[in-house]
Amino acid sequence: MELNKMKSTPGSRKKNKRVGRGDKTAGRGENGQKSRAGYSKKIGFEGGQNPLYKRIPKRGFKNINKIEYTVLNLDKFVRVKGDKITPEILIESNIIKSNYGYLKILGDGKLTKAYTVTAHKFSESARKAIEDAGGKVEIIKVKSEE
Repeated sequence: MELNKMKSTPGSRKKNKRVGRGDKTAGRGENGQKSRAGYSKKIGFEGGQNPLYKRIPKRGFKNINKIEYTVLNLDKFVRVKGDKITPEILIESNIIKSNYGYLKILGDGKLTKAYTVTAHKFSESARKAIEDAGGKVEIIKVKSEE
């Protein structure tokens, strides 16, 4: 088989419809909204009937100002080389993802050495455990709390 002798399967390739060349409807059928120029169906449009997203009852409340924290326990610090812990170092160590948002440290686990930990928020037990191990706590300001 040679490339210059290959043929496409019959019926796999068909010509595009040449729209607007005579015959008053131009391939759009007779009358109606879809036959007019400038028609574009909006997302969720159901032919004038009240759309599903409007018919279904709405529940609850979404606070747009809520701060989402990525939580991290003290026992994960063992996987970090060195005694300094920042969000950037945690990303490099594959402990948190790069789109972590804000970081909160929780106090589950024991520390074997002193760490200097930089994060947006700390639980009381985490702060106490870090300071009891001889480490330091540094807080990064959260924009909405300034």
